[in-house]
Amino acid sequence: MLKISHPSTFSVVARDPSSGDLGIIVQSKFPAVGSVVPWARAEIGAIATQAWANVSYGPRGLNLLKSGLNANDTMKSLLKDDEGREHRQVGIVDPKGHAVAHTGKECMEWAGHLVGDGYTCQGNILASEAVVANMADAYENTDGDLIDHLFAALNAGQGAGGDRRGMQSAAILVVREGGGYEGGNDRYVDVRVDEHPRPIEELERIFKIYDMTLLNREDPSRLRKIEGKFSIKIQKALLTLGYLDSVDESDFPKKAASALTEWTNTNNFENKARNDGTIWQSVVDHLFRDAGIE
Repeated sequence: MLKISHPSTFSVVARDPSSGDLGIIVQSKFPAVGSVVPWARAEIGAIATQAWANVSYGPRGLNLLKSGLNANDTMKSLLKDDEGREHRQVGIVDPKGHAVAHTGKECMEWAGHLVGDGYTCQGNILASEAVVANMADAYENTDGDLIDHLFAALNAGQGAGGDRRGMQSAAILVVREGGGYEGGNDRYVDVRVDEHPRPIEELERIFKIYDMTLLNREDPSRLRKIEGKFSIKIQKALLTLGYLDSVDESDFPKKAASALTEWTNTNNFENKARNDGTIWQSVVDHLFRDAGIE
């Protein structure tokens, strides 16, 4: 008989009360966890299905939420006729922020969940109960938007020991009506790391590029004026990367501005382009990293 591996996983399912965004973040000692655990639909709900995951809970649960059931009734409906319910772990948040979780009695230790206001944290095969407790604490005590809260919680869980078998994959999914590319769908954020020795770090690295490319969420205080020594440093980076042939130490000339625009467009960062003599700190960080400049 074919033996099916059970994803050992910890995750957060949540709704942002300010924006209405719904999302899930997850890490697992299992490949491509993003293809199994997270399910969400804008203004409908978000679901994490894990442990011996019943992936049908994702689409079925979203359809139940769409029909008008709340998170609690959706959970009851999913579990009712499932003979494997004691092997399942599930977290659900509905569009009003009602959250509910289920950890079956047969989920491998340590397994459990914590439900808070608008979110639920759950995990199985964890180092200890502290993993979920730390996730909930970090989620509640982090500033920023839903994305910031989700990453803080996942990092806190890993910091408490995470999955006791190790790390392999991670994913973040956040949905917003019209939030996808060119407004064509609700995939505001959909980033995955399918196999990596440090998947949470890699997920954050990739997300930062995704953020620069597609999102507009950077704090305006992170805009920097291009002048003085900072201007020279930017030009030196562009020179190193082959976009400039000389550095003007007295100014940031038009050819430097054109070179910066070319580099920005080459890296798909048009979303961050400026023509007012300023530059986003995230763009600077990426430029200097590319050029090997501290």
